[in-house]
Amino acid sequence: MNIAIIGYGQMGKEIEKISISRNHKIVKIIDQNTKDKNIKDCDVAILFTTPKSAVENIKLCIDNNIPVICGTTGWLEEYDSVVEYCNSMNGTFLFSPNFSIGVNIFFRLNQFLSKQLSNSKDFNVSIYEKHHKRKVDKPSGTALKIAEDILSNSSLTEWTLNDEKNKLKINCDRIGEEKGFHEVVYESDVDSISISHNAKSRKGFALGAILCAEWIYDKKGIFTMNDFLNDYKF
Repeated sequence: MNIAIIGYGQMGKEIEKISISRNHKIVKIIDQNTKDKNIKDCDVAILFTTPKSAVENIKLCIDNNIPVICGTTGWLEEYDSVVEYCNSMNGTFLFSPNFSIGVNIFFRLNQFLSKQLSNSKDFNVSIYEKHHKRKVDKPSGTALKIAEDILSNSSLTEWTLNDEKNKLKINCDRIGEEKGFHEVVYESDVDSISISHNAKSRKGFALGAILCAEWIYDKKGIFTMNDFLNDYKF
C-alpha cells in the first residue's frame, strides 16, 4: 500500500518503521509545518496528530477519498459530526482510542466483568491510568472507552476525576516516559477483582493501526476496532 502518515511525532515515526518492514511505501508525511497536503496518490492515511488538528486532517482524507485510520484522542465531542460528514461523502473512517490488540482484548474482558457485576451492589469499581508527561488529554481516550463500557452496564451514569458519590472515579497520572497503563478494580468488603494492561512500547499501537489500514483500505463506511477484531485471526 501507499501510506500517508499524518502526524510525525513518536507514533508517526514508529508507524513509518513498521510500515516499511511490512513492505508498504510511505508516499506522504504531513506534520504541523507541512504546506503541501496532496495525498491523492495514497491508498490509506494513518493519523496521530494533536487533538486540535484532528478533525481538519480527517476531513482532508475524506475529501480526497482516502480511507483514514485515526488514533488521536481529545476531539471526540466532534465525533458524531465527523461520522455524519464521512457518510455524506461515502468515505471510509476507523477511529480507535487505542490500536493495541492487547488493549482491545482488555476492553472485551472489562465488558464481560462489568456485565457480570452489573446487578451487584457489593462491588465498587474504579479506573486508574497513567501516561507520559506530554500527553495532552486527561483522562486518556482509552480510559474513557473503559468508563463508557462500565457505565453502560451500571446504575452509575457519569465518570469523575474527583471524589464524588455515585460517579465512576478515574484516577490519572502523567509520569516521565510511561507508554500507557490502565487498570480496572472491582472492590468489595471481602475481595477484589482487577484487570490491567501495561504497554511496554509504542510498537503495539503502531502495528495495530497498520493492521487496520491493511484491512480497511478497500472498504467503505464507518468502522471500529471491534469490526477489525471480528475478522482478525489470532
